[in-house]
Amino acid sequence: MIRLSPVPIRLYLLLYPFTALAVAINLFMLALMWQAVGLPALSPVTALILCIPLGVPANWAVTRWVKGLIDEAEERT
Repeated sequence: MIRLSPVPIRLYLLLYPFTALAVAINLFMLALMWQAVGLPALSPVTALILCIPLGVPANWAVTRWVKGLIDEAEERT
């Protein structure tokens, strides 16, 4: 079992803009696919607004993943 060290807040804050924008892009693309089944489109501004709260749990997962990669790299050196 791999033990992960605590996630530093600086890494979390550094990765948040990138993760939130990735969430916004994915929401917008998903809304474009929704149009094929008759659902309304999602504007880019709405996708950006929705990415703010939805980016928090996604960023938590990304930060844990990156921290695990950092821990693994430091272990090998």
